[in-house]
Amino acid sequence: MQRIVNGSVMQHLKIKQIILLFAFMLPTTWCGAVCSIITDGYSHITVKERKHQGTPKGSTIDASVNGHTLTVAFTENLGLVAVEISTAAGVTVDCLSTITPTGFQRCIPSAGDYIVTFTLPNGDEYYGEFTVTD
Repeated sequence: MQRIVNGSVMQHLKIKQIILLFAFMLPTTWCGAVCSIITDGYSHITVKERKHQGTPKGSTIDASVNGHTLTVAFTENLGLVAVEISTAAGVTVDCLSTITPTGFQRCIPSAGDYIVTFTLPNGDEYYGEFTVTD
């Protein structure tokens, strides 16, 4: 009788181990799937100098596009930055001013080629070119 009880306990422990194994694997698998969805269509935007005085600040502007969403983050306090989003043909799509170091997101409704221009308080200008696809 004791063998059956010990066998039953061992079987119960193995079932627990299997359940715990799946419980630990599930979040890892799910996170991997979510990360691949988030980065699908992601493209980093290279920010270039148009004109600047003194120390270049282009490296403090981190811009990317994911689908129709433009995301910009400023990693340094640059003051109040004016941002213009325009088509490659020069038609203005959106204008805004943002206090740094923060960031913003904007939806770009139509597919096409765009330019985002950043004007710093001292007149320095930086820009990045990107494409929105459907």
